[in-house]
Amino acid sequence: MKLDAKALGLSCGIIWALALLILGITAMNGFGSEFVSLLGSMYVGYEATLLGAVVGGIWGFADAFVGGWVLAVLYNKLAK
Repeated sequence: MKLDAKALGLSCGIIWALALLILGITAMNGFGSEFVSLLGSMYVGYEATLLGAVVGGIWGFADAFVGGWVLAVLYNKLAK
């Protein structure tokens, strides 16, 4: 069975982007703000503001898309 690298990348990207977006918005009310600060050290511009949550979602999508794509490609190579 082969994995579709693009589909896995998109799935991972969408899920992680939504998670970062929701976390960034909830951090505006103080919940999880320290975790957002920690992630902000990896994702430039990610902070507990609406714009920061959107920026984090974009970075998160790109990061998880690449990670999911690489995972699928490696799986397909090793599963032969």
